[in-house]
Amino acid sequence: MAAIARWCVTHRLTAVVLWLLAFVGVAAAAGVAGTAYSNDYEVPGTESGRATALLQEGFHGQGGDSDTIVWHMDTGSVRAAGVRQPVSQMLDKVAKLDGVASVTSPYATEGIGQTSADGHTAYATVTFDQQADAIPEAQAEAVVATAKAAETGGLEVELGGSAIALTEASTAHVAEIVGVAVAAVVLFLAFGSLAASLLPIATALVSVGTAFAGIVLLGHVMSVADFAPMLGMLVGLGVGIDYALFIVTRHRKGLRRGLPVAQAAREAVATTGRAVVFAGATVCIALLGMLILRLSFLNGVAIAACLTVVLTVAASVTLLPALLSFIGMRALSRRERRRLDEHGPEPELPTGFAARWSAFVERHPKLLGAVAAVVMLVLALPTFSLQLGTSDQGNGAATSTTRQAYDRLAEGFGPGVNGPLTVVAHLDGADDRLAMDKLPGTLRGAKGIESVGATTYNGSGDTAVLTVVPESAPQSKATSELVDRLRDDLLPTAADGSSLQVHVGGVTASYDDFAEIIIGKLPLFVGVVIVLGCLLLLLAFRSIGIPLKAALMNVAAVASSFGIVVAIFQWGWGSELLGLGRAGPIEPFLPVIMVSVLFGLSMDYQVFLVSRMYEEWLETGDNRRAVRVGLAETSRVINSAAVIMISVFLAFVLSGDRVIAMFGIALAAAVALDAFVLRTLLVPALMHMLGGANWWLPRWLDRRLPRISIEAPERPVHAKIPGQRASEDTQLVP
Repeated sequence: MAAIARWCVTHRLTAVVLWLLAFVGVAAAAGVAGTAYSNDYEVPGTESGRATALLQEGFHGQGGDSDTIVWHMDTGSVRAAGVRQPVSQMLDKVAKLDGVASVTSPYATEGIGQTSADGHTAYATVTFDQQADAIPEAQAEAVVATAKAAETGGLEVELGGSAIALTEASTAHVAEIVGVAVAAVVLFLAFGSLAASLLPIATALVSVGTAFAGIVLLGHVMSVADFAPMLGMLVGLGVGIDYALFIVTRHRKGLRRGLPVAQAAREAVATTGRAVVFAGATVCIALLGMLILRLSFLNGVAIAACLTVVLTVAASVTLLPALLSFIGMRALSRRERRRLDEHGPEPELPTGFAARWSAFVERHPKLLGAVAAVVMLVLALPTFSLQLGTSDQGNGAATSTTRQAYDRLAEGFGPGVNGPLTVVAHLDGADDRLAMDKLPGTLRGAKGIESVGATTYNGSGDTAVLTVVPESAPQSKATSELVDRLRDDLLPTAADGSSLQVHVGGVTASYDDFAEIIIGKLPLFVGVVIVLGCLLLLLAFRSIGIPLKAALMNVAAVASSFGIVVAIFQWGWGSELLGLGRAGPIEPFLPVIMVSVLFGLSMDYQVFLVSRMYEEWLETGDNRRAVRVGLAETSRVINSAAVIMISVFLAFVLSGDRVIAMFGIALAAAVALDAFVLRTLLVPALMHMLGGANWWLPRWLDRRLPRISIEAPERPVHAKIPGQRASEDTQLVP
């Protein structure tokens, strides 16, 4: 690390230019290539996956995205000539637009059933020639504009569907701007220097911008979800600014000790920079743990987020020292520079609130530990009611056209019309055809089924499909129960006496299958992430207790943050007030991604806190002093870093995307609890109660473990742990 820092400081202009060239080059390539994201929840081998595969194989050319145009009148009928004529003209115009393959009108024979029984609502189906992720936004906007032009004082026109949702995606980067602005204010308050406060921002923006463009290119190589760039930006800005904050803090400390600018920058990277690399590695390991799930949908998310973290770490240890050498002594505030000139270097002792708080925790570890544990437990309680599923346009903002179209369809045709089930079968002989012909009659009137469409056969007659509309909403537990009943009872009974194999697909079926796969693999995934994290801490701190406490704290942070997410998004506590839409289930992939990210971020604070305690323990062998000094000297920078992360994460609630808002609130809650409850309260309280047992490691294991040092020593360490050989000393200094 010292060699890297020395080169970057010596060739500072070259280092900056190389990063700018990388940013511009990757961004230009991404602009030329365009986006190619894919939100494919289908898992090969599942029931819904087989239904989709059969449908695509048997009905070629019918794979375009289907959206709806809904019109409604509070008084009067949509069948009236005064409504029918202008709406029909509008539908004819939509049918002629670029990208539109067909329009099915309720006023045509094939659209029978697309008018509500009370005559107040009707809808047309608009089929595009491509799937939603391949439809240009301009084509979707043209459909919306053409349909909306038919609105009058008494006629309401709304649109729904995946392609239409493209027109509601936020294009303004309000969330990023607000998050960065708040982070800049916090940095300025912490440093008192405008130049020093801008460097972490600049470093994070360059690295995250490069990663964002890289994720766009990654989408052309593998399946990458459309929320992956925003997730990468959310995580990258948070950790990027934090990592730079830690290094700049160490650099400023070196300047106040009287070191020359170049030497202070080199030492900051050689010491804290090593901790940053270690912390970044733990985040990447946790993220890449998603690969063991072997789900293509999550593989792209894991690699995209990992790419962002790698680039933020690289920028922190290369671009940042170059920028630090450019600003020179301006990394200190004017007051600090004046004091340094007048009095020279002075010893820095922990004072103020941090020192008083550290002493307070030392005096009352049992009481404070109990309070912290109760807070975490209460916040985690909602997690026990966690319901996994996928939000749809019914969870959108009440003012959006997709949400209003969803609600109008539910009012006019029943909630199940927004999530019909698709029953697909492969036919092999006359017996199968006969059984398939009888299937609609068998299903009609069954519990939970609102209506059953006619059976449609493909040209060769070997594949058939029919649509089943449930009585309940797509996210309802009753709909999931209907899917199970169809698969386990109704369809096998109807196919009895034939070789007919019938598969159930559709929105609810696909999401339920995806969630079931996730839940089945989640224990393995969490176990792997915890074990890998514990192994890293075991190597770093030569202790059994430290990794076990870290794992416990990480689980507590995840559970409590999920409790907050469940209360807001699933129970609906303030979701509409915050502009996050109607309450609904939690995305099935959220637990996996959140565990990955949160375990990595929690490990950051664990490393920066415990490494200082460990150094003091090595010097004195006094656990109480080690915990007190470590907390007093690191709590301020950890709390500043946490405030920055929380601000960045919460700003993403303004993105307008429910999934990203869910990530933002979950991450912000977890970081707040981790920094202000766990690391500054529960962890030191437990370490005071455990005493010297914190640092216990069996001698046989100590001899076999390889030795790593997170940070190079700032000063020589003379004291040893009782019983430890001099050659075994390990120095870790924050």
